[in-house]
Order: sequence, then C-alpha cells, then structure tokens
Amino acid sequence: MIVHQKKRPPYSIQMPLTSLIDIVFLLLIYFLLTTNFMVDEGISIKLPQAKASAPQTRKEITVYVDKDGQPYLDNQPVPLDLLFTRLKDMIGGQKEKLVVVKSDRNVVLNRAVKVMDIAKAAGAERLCLATEKDF
Repeated sequence: MIVHQKKRPPYSIQMPLTSLIDIVFLLLIYFLLTTNFMVDEGISIKLPQAKASAPQTRKEITVYVDKDGQPYLDNQPVPLDLLFTRLKDMIGGQKEKLVVVKSDRNVVLNRAVKVMDIAKAAGAERLCLATEKDF
C-alpha cells in the first residue's frame, strides 16, 4: 500500500497590521481636530475668486466691505469718514503693516477702491485685495 504524504504549504510571512492601523487612526484624529480650529471669523461676505491666490501668514489689518458697500473694521461698521482716522491709529508709524481689504464679490467696484484709497492715505504702504482660490 502506497501512502502519499500531504504537501504542506510553505509558511507565509505576514506583516502585523495592528500597529499600522493604530497610527493611521491617530493621524486621522489629529487632522480632524486641527482642521476644526482653522476658522476665519468675520463679516459674512463672498470673496471674488482667483486662480493664483496665496495665503497670507503675517498679522494684518483687515477691512471688510459687505455687499451694500459698508466698511467694517474689527467686525464693527465704520463710516467712511471715520475709517481714515481709525486706520491711521491702527497703522501708527509701521509702514510695513499689511492692510487686507476683503470685499464682497457683489459690491460696486468703486466702493472697494474708495476703501483702498482711504487705507493708502492713512499710511498703508502694503495693500492687498483678498480673493478665494478658484477650484
């Protein structure tokens, strides 16, 4: 009688995945928590879109212009005649201070340019018009 031995499959090497899965979940939780802290508070406006926009990282003075053309400084409405003095006080003698104008995309262009002219007259040498990145 001939007895055939069963062929055993060769031992397979397995990589432990539990530690890899733990690291992936920790990274997922980290990114979920940190993205919640990146909230840009301010006046509710819709910024114009541009393909070549870059984020600003320095401390700046932000002037919002809503869709009705009303300027806001520090989230409070400011009349155009008082905007000059408020901006001049905030800029002080710092010529390198950046003034960002965040204007609603539906605002009349003349109103946004008028706010930029007031900021320039108040002593702002660096002016920026904020846009959203167009996807």
